[in-house]
Amino acid sequence: MIQSPGALFRRAVQEESPLQVVGAINANHALLAKRAGFKAIYLSGGGVAAGSLGLPDLGISNLDDVLTDVRRITDVCDLPLLVDVDTGFGSSAFNVARTVKSMIKFGDARTDENFVIMARTDALAVEGIDAAIDRAVACVEAGADMIFPEAMTDLAMYSKFAKAVGVPILANITEFGSTPLFTVDELKTADVGIVLYPLSAFRAMNKAAENVYTAIRRDGSQQAVVDTMQTRAELYERINYHDFEQKLDALFAAQKK
Repeated sequence: MIQSPGALFRRAVQEESPLQVVGAINANHALLAKRAGFKAIYLSGGGVAAGSLGLPDLGISNLDDVLTDVRRITDVCDLPLLVDVDTGFGSSAFNVARTVKSMIKFGDARTDENFVIMARTDALAVEGIDAAIDRAVACVEAGADMIFPEAMTDLAMYSKFAKAVGVPILANITEFGSTPLFTVDELKTADVGIVLYPLSAFRAMNKAAENVYTAIRRDGSQQAVVDTMQTRAELYERINYHDFEQKLDALFAAQKK
C-alpha cells in the first residue's frame, strides 16, 4: 500500500524527533536533499519570489507561481513537501478553499485524512508569547495539525508553546533571523517536533553564484573557481541522467524488434 505524503510526514515526525526539514528551492535541490538523507522538504514562499521570480516577498508572487514550483518538485521527488501558502492567496475563505483545491491537484494537499495542515503565528514579536499561544490554540481547535511559532528567542518559549498547544511545533532555524541557531539536541530538550532550515542551501547557492560570476568577470576565466563547482559527472548522477539514457536505449531496442 502506497502511503500518502501526509502519512509519510506524520510518520517521519514520530520516528525522527525532532524531524529536520530543509528548504528546496527547486527540483534539483529536492533530489539533493533526499540524497543527503532528509525525510521531508520545504518550499518557501519567499524562496519562490526571490528564486523563481527575482522579486521580494511582498505579495507580488501568486498561487500559480507557487504551484509551478510545487509541481516541478513533486514530479521528481517523492519526499513529503511542506509548502508555504502564505495567507491562502486572498482575503476570503473562498481564496483559501481555492488554494487547497489547487494544492490537491498538484499532489500536495488534503486528499486524505493524513494530510498535514500547519498553522503559523507571528504574534510573538508584536503581542507577546501568551497572545501567540492563544492564537495557536485557536488554530488547533479549528483543525491545524501542527504549529509554526515564528521569531522564538529562547528554548523555554518552545517548551511553553509545546505544552500549551498539544501538537507538534516547528522551530524555524533560519539564518540572520530572531531565533538563535539552536542545535537539534537543544531543541529536543524543548519538545520541538520539527526543525526547519528554510533557505540555507538557497543562500549558499546565491553566494556561490555571485563568487563565480565575479571571478569570471574579473579574471577572464573560471579557472580560479572550478574547484568550487559540482562536476558534470556529479550532476548526471544526482539527476539520474544515465537511468534515463538506459530507458531510452531499451525503448529503441524494443522498437527495432
